[in-house]
Amino acid sequence: MKPFSNTHELRACALQLLCETEPVRKVVGTRALQADWLAGELALETGTAPAPAGLIPGRPAKPALVAPREVGRRAMHTVEGRAALIHALSHIEFNAINLALDAVWRFDAMPRDFYTDWLQVAAEEALHFTLLDDHLHTLGYAYGDFGAHNSLWEMAEKTAGDVLARMALVPRTLEARGLDATPAVRAKLAQAGDDAAAQILDIILRDEVGHVAIGNRWYRWLCARDGEDPVATYAALSLRHKAPVLRGPFNVDARRAAGFSDEEIAMLQADGL
Repeated sequence: MKPFSNTHELRACALQLLCETEPVRKVVGTRALQADWLAGELALETGTAPAPAGLIPGRPAKPALVAPREVGRRAMHTVEGRAALIHALSHIEFNAINLALDAVWRFDAMPRDFYTDWLQVAAEEALHFTLLDDHLHTLGYAYGDFGAHNSLWEMAEKTAGDVLARMALVPRTLEARGLDATPAVRAKLAQAGDDAAAQILDIILRDEVGHVAIGNRWYRWLCARDGEDPVATYAALSLRHKAPVLRGPFNVDARRAAGFSDEEIAMLQADGL
């Protein structure tokens, strides 16, 4: 029995999962959706996107959404402090599932590989959420026990009407920031003796390089299709949508592996000084 409703159209299924509020059903459904798509069991509808029947994105009643400055930081030498950090990471991954599903549902008339790529991202983000959530339970906490901020989804809303802006400013900006931040977070957890969490972050970093690469692939494809210069267009989109200014240090090796050019990395480093 499928964890989502009885439709055989990919984008309609993605929308249903995007609206799903219960995390386990969202996770299980997302991974099943990818498997069904790869097995050729779903059609790709073109034309007007199906209309949502619920709020977008679907999320549980908790965690409470607060301003980033109100999330707070806790000491890594306490279980509560580590749990709060794991919870923050879980929330990022939960949002990332929704972001990938939203790309599948929202953007029409893209090549078939676009939908395959973003389903892969959604399924891997679902795995990441599960790994972090399971680990959170070993610490005596659950998803929803701490507050969380909504910055990732706010940028998704800003770019809802423009697939080029979405590719530029979500995977290539906000998610790419995770490439820079993850090694330091991993080091903190390992230093605190939480080797299990550190190993989960190794998996996440490995997969996130691929996710950012997918964002780069489709951003450049769209620029080529529309005759746009990728570097100049990125700067213009960042300004138009008030993207955050990124500060160093940057994980240059990971960014290169994810497809950023030497020119882009040099500009990033110059701006981030």
